[in-house]
Amino acid sequence: MLDGHFCIQKARLGADFCPTFLSEPQIGRTADYMITTQHSLLIRLRSREDAEAWGRFVRIYTPLIYHWVKGLGVESNQSEDLVQEVFALLLGKISTIAQDPPKSFRAWLRTVTVNKCRDLFRKKEQKREPGLLEKLDDLESDTATEVDEAEYRNFVSKSALRLMQNLFSEITWKACWANVVEAKPAKVVGEELGISENAVYLARGRVLKRLREELDGLWE
Repeated sequence: MLDGHFCIQKARLGADFCPTFLSEPQIGRTADYMITTQHSLLIRLRSREDAEAWGRFVRIYTPLIYHWVKGLGVESNQSEDLVQEVFALLLGKISTIAQDPPKSFRAWLRTVTVNKCRDLFRKKEQKREPGLLEKLDDLESDTATEVDEAEYRNFVSKSALRLMQNLFSEITWKACWANVVEAKPAKVVGEELGISENAVYLARGRVLKRLREELDGLWE
């Protein structure tokens, strides 16, 4: 049975939070991954018994939700509890959502997060802290703060790539990370790793293919 609280604690604010995403992670140790099983995380989440899939989901989405919560005005000393509340709600809904996904998972997740913030602010207003709900509504009505596709994909893809590092050889994963995340030219990456420019492109293709498979249905 899934232990949502445990998984959330494992992905809590710390070494894996977004300010350190661009630091170089530890390099994986296994050979390049051979595709033999169902990789779509959304499909795996249809089963509430797949604790490993839920753990991956939490680790992928924790930095993004922290980022949203901070942007919506939640104080840092309350952010962790609120993020856990979001995941607790998701834990009860994710198998149903996985079987019948919304048109935009990104927009659905944002709505869930905003509603949790609204619940928090409503309680704070009852304790004579006025103006929080009005501020939240202003933020959400501002077209400049619509759920940004590029921002969403940036957070999610970086988190997923870090989790995938042990599925590929050191050279393959590092070539992809340097070329995609660090935006280094393939020629430069090849020189640094002692491989050809073409090998960098091949490595990038293998890793990104696996990334697209894992995030199928969660990308929009």
